[in-house]
Amino acid sequence: MLGERIRKLRKQKNLTLEALAGKGLTKGMLSLIENNKANPSMESLSYIADQLGVEVAELLGDISSEEMRAVLEQAEKLFNMNSEKRDEKIFEEIVSIIRPYIPSLNQGYESARLLEIYSRTLFYQKKEGWEELSVRSSKMYDQLNLIAKRASIGIFRAMARFVEHQYELALEIFKKERADIEDKQSLIDPITRLDLDYHEAILHFSVGDSRSGIQVMEQAIAFSKEQKIFYLVSDLYRLAAAYAMLEQDEEEMEYYIKKLRQYGEFAEDLHSLLFCELIDLVYLNNEQQNFEEALQVIEKHLGNPKMMEDYKYWIYLEKGKALYGLGRYHESLQWFEKVEIPAYLHFPIDLAFFYVMHAYQSLCYYELGENEKAAEFAEKARDLFKSLPQSPQKEFAEKAYRKVIKCQDKGDTEY
Repeated sequence: MLGERIRKLRKQKNLTLEALAGKGLTKGMLSLIENNKANPSMESLSYIADQLGVEVAELLGDISSEEMRAVLEQAEKLFNMNSEKRDEKIFEEIVSIIRPYIPSLNQGYESARLLEIYSRTLFYQKKEGWEELSVRSSKMYDQLNLIAKRASIGIFRAMARFVEHQYELALEIFKKERADIEDKQSLIDPITRLDLDYHEAILHFSVGDSRSGIQVMEQAIAFSKEQKIFYLVSDLYRLAAAYAMLEQDEEEMEYYIKKLRQYGEFAEDLHSLLFCELIDLVYLNNEQQNFEEALQVIEKHLGNPKMMEDYKYWIYLEKGKALYGLGRYHESLQWFEKVEIPAYLHFPIDLAFFYVMHAYQSLCYYELGENEKAAEFAEKARDLFKSLPQSPQKEFAEKAYRKVIKCQDKGDTEY
């Protein structure tokens, strides 16, 4: 292993631990490295190599398959931890484990996977260099004919821009990645094809190309039925139902909610069933504007721990909107103050549902005669919607802005 190679070279050159450590390392740290109880950083490894008068590659040597598998096992264990437990300390540990081996990762599954984990970790740390390593990993997966792994990297590269809300760039990257995969692979397994279709549909919707989004989404749903594969079917039905509601297509929305509910009951998928409940509430509150009944439904959901675990902020948001509809503006504002936009939300349809809250806040303050606050929230909503495609929520925010700003310009609280 690495530590043993360093010790062997040190002894061959008649150097003590203290002499090799020099001014760049402590004697204690070097001892830990030699005993494989600590992994040196790339900087430390370069320093040790300089002290020994050798290249880094010579220190790394020919890594045995057993050693490579052991390193991968360590990295996988940390990388696959629950996302809530993965913090900067965990990411640094992953980096310290893999970094010394980066120059030697040239071929084989272990090398490709270690490069993939390392590149994703750098992305999560918001550090440069992750894309180059990601490309190296994808080329190895291509050589190994591991299509699913290769596709997952292509999807990740696109979605990395998606979470930054660079939707056009995300779609452009995705198209190139998918074309490259399909050019090199004559046969793509059904699961990978569904993964590609699902993400492509999301990206088309994200840039406002609903026609292409619908086409890919319906193609994926039909393929799922044909292959009798339930993978992603709930996600596809949720996407279809949400888009139908956005387009105010009641018939289509009811159809997909029915299919999703049937799937949820068949698969005992509580998350799907709760989503149906949420969509029903949103439709009741927004399209039917039956605010009293909506409040009754909301109170029921507030008492459901599982519903609150999955959709707490959606419920708070809908309660604020229902209270606004009933003219209870102070109460409405109190519930809006409880709302937080979940950090994992990046899909424009989801963001639109939350961004519109600021338009409602603006209108509440407008009705209460607080025009400066009304203008502040109207402008906030308008600014947030700038990067999103057109939607009923965006139109609502624009109308609220025009109403509030026109009132402010006139200095007329009764507009």
